[in-house]
Amino acid sequence: MQMNPKFIQDFIYKKLILVLFINVPGWLAAQQVPTDTLHLSIPKAEEIFLQKNLTLLANQYNVDINKALVQQSKVWDNPVLNTDQNIYDGKFFRHTTVNGQQYGQVYIQVQQLIRTAGKIKKQTQLAQDNVMGAQAQFNDVMRNLKYVLTTDLNGLAQLQNIASIYSSEMQTMQTLVKGMDQMLQLGDISQKENIRIKALLFSMQSDYSDNQRQQIDLQKEIAQLLQLNDNVWVLADAGQSFINQQVDDLVITNLQDTALHNRPDLSFATTQSIFQQHNIAYQKALAKPDVTVGLEYDQNSSYIRNLYGLGISLPINIFNKNKGNIAAAQFAYKQSGTVVQQVKSQVNKEVFAAWQKLNNATAMLNSTNSQLQDNYDVIMKNMTDSYRKREVGLTEFIDFFDAYRDTRIKQWQQVTNQRNAAAELNFTTSQNIIKL
Repeated sequence: MQMNPKFIQDFIYKKLILVLFINVPGWLAAQQVPTDTLHLSIPKAEEIFLQKNLTLLANQYNVDINKALVQQSKVWDNPVLNTDQNIYDGKFFRHTTVNGQQYGQVYIQVQQLIRTAGKIKKQTQLAQDNVMGAQAQFNDVMRNLKYVLTTDLNGLAQLQNIASIYSSEMQTMQTLVKGMDQMLQLGDISQKENIRIKALLFSMQSDYSDNQRQQIDLQKEIAQLLQLNDNVWVLADAGQSFINQQVDDLVITNLQDTALHNRPDLSFATTQSIFQQHNIAYQKALAKPDVTVGLEYDQNSSYIRNLYGLGISLPINIFNKNKGNIAAAQFAYKQSGTVVQQVKSQVNKEVFAAWQKLNNATAMLNSTNSQLQDNYDVIMKNMTDSYRKREVGLTEFIDFFDAYRDTRIKQWQQVTNQRNAAAELNFTTSQNIIKL
C-alpha cells in the first residue's frame, strides 16, 4: 500500500514536536538549581573583590616580602670569632707553670667585615626599588582582574536581559500555542502551521537554554574572582547605558596624560629602569675592596706572652675589577630605557583605541533606540493579536517575531558594547574615568 507523502510529513512533524516538548522542560529544569541570589553592581563587586580575591591577596605578599628584604639589606655582616687552644701536650688542657716552664696556649680572634664605598646604602636602595616594582606588579594584577570582573558582569547583565526577552516571548508563544491547538481541532488552521509555531517556540527554548549555559560559565568566573559560595546565583545590576555627556567631555590628550601617570605596567617598567641605574652604582661599588678588621689575643705562641694585636686585611684589586658586571648593568639600563619608551607608546595607542571604541559605541546609543524599542514593543503586541485574529499570515508573523527578537538582542548588545568600551578606557588609563 502506498502512503500519502503529506501524511508521512505530518506524522514526522508530530513525533518531532512530541519528543521536543517532552525533553525541553527537562533540559531547562536541569539548569535551574536552587540557589541564593545576590544582586551585584560593579562597585559592590569591586568591594568584595578587594577583600576576598585570592590572587590579589597572594600578590600582596610579594610586596611584604620585598619590604622585609629592605630591612635585611640594612644589616651589617656578623662578626667572626676564631679561637684555638691546646688539647694535649702530655696532659689534657694543661695551663700551668711547672719548674719555670709555662704550659698551655689560648688564641682568640674577632673579625668584622666593613663594607666600603657605601655598598650597604646602595644595596638598600636596590631593595627599595624592588618594593616599588612589586607594588607596581600588584597594582597591574589588580587592574587586570578588575577589568575581567567588570566585563564579566557586563556580559552577565546582557545575557540576563536577553533571557528576560526569551522568557517573555516564550510565554507569549506558549499562550499562542495553546490557542492554536484548539483552532487545529476546529479545523481553522493547518497541521503544518501549528507545527511551525511550535518549532518556533522550541527554537526560542533552545536559545534560552544556550543562554543559561553561557550564564553558568560567567557565574563560575565571577564566583572565583569574588570567592562566592557555590549556591550563590549572581544577578548583575550592570545593564544600563550611562549619560553620553560623560563621553562628550573626554579629551584624548588628557586621557593619555592620565594613563602615563597612573598605568602600573609603565610604573613597573620605569621602576626597572631606575633599578638598573642604581645597579650600575652598586656594581661599581663592588669593585672597591672591603676591609676586614680583627682583634687578637695570643697567650703563649708569640714572641711575648699574652699578646694583644690588631689585624687588618683587604683584597688587592688587581685581577677582578668587576668590569663585566658593570658593563652588563650599563647595557641593562639602556635596555630598560628602550622598554619604557615602548610601553609609553603602547599606553598612548591603547588609550586612543579605547577612546575611539567608546565614542563609536556611544554614537549607537541615541534617542532613536529607546523610541525604536517602545515602538517595537507596541507593534509586537498588536502583531500577536492580529495573528490570533488571522489578520496577518504565518510568514509575516514569524518574520516580524524574529526581527523583534533580533532587534532587542542587538539593543542590549550595544549597551554592553558601550559599557565594555568604558571598562576598557578605565583599564587603559588605570582610573575610573567613567563611573559604571
